[in-house]
Amino acid sequence: MGRPSVADARRRQILEAAIRCLANNGLAATTLDGIAAEAGMARGHVRHFAGNRDEILAAAATLLYLGEVPGPDAVASGEPVGSFLPAGTTTVEAALDYLFGGFAEPGPENVAALAFIDASRSNERIREVVTGAYLTSLMELQHLLTAAAPSVEADRVNAVAYGVLTVALGNVFMADLEVSPARTELARKNAEALIAAVVQGL
Repeated sequence: MGRPSVADARRRQILEAAIRCLANNGLAATTLDGIAAEAGMARGHVRHFAGNRDEILAAAATLLYLGEVPGPDAVASGEPVGSFLPAGTTTVEAALDYLFGGFAEPGPENVAALAFIDASRSNERIREVVTGAYLTSLMELQHLLTAAAPSVEADRVNAVAYGVLTVALGNVFMADLEVSPARTELARKNAEALIAAVVQGL
């Protein structure tokens, strides 16, 4: 595989700087000048490689949620947005390990993720990334649950998958207010209870 171009490397540098700005300063204070300063680049170079503030934030959302550095037109292409569950997640247990493990750990990435949710209210491209990531992750949970309980009707599986995802998300939002490993453990037990009711046919 060839080395990334200078433009690709600069784009990643800028998007990572935008994520750090969001985590450290919040949405309102994440300006083009602030992103440029965080990236160690001139403002004009930031615009050249990554576009305006809204374009940078939309691309940064893709990087944070999906681990991908999109090209300038990727978010607007209409292509499906991927799941935020790790690649290779093949069981319900593995999904829970992530949702109540790495996904739930407090840190700057979760602060930035909450800022992107705020930004999605006014930026259509960010909303496409954020909602797409959550909906695709929900579909992935549905598939995993269907594989674990193939005889259960789809409506019930879908309801449980939605319940598991909302428990995981609620736990992350609560951790933004107060870090509590005990609460994360309780949240996982609640998710496991929902799943057990389906898998065991309760």
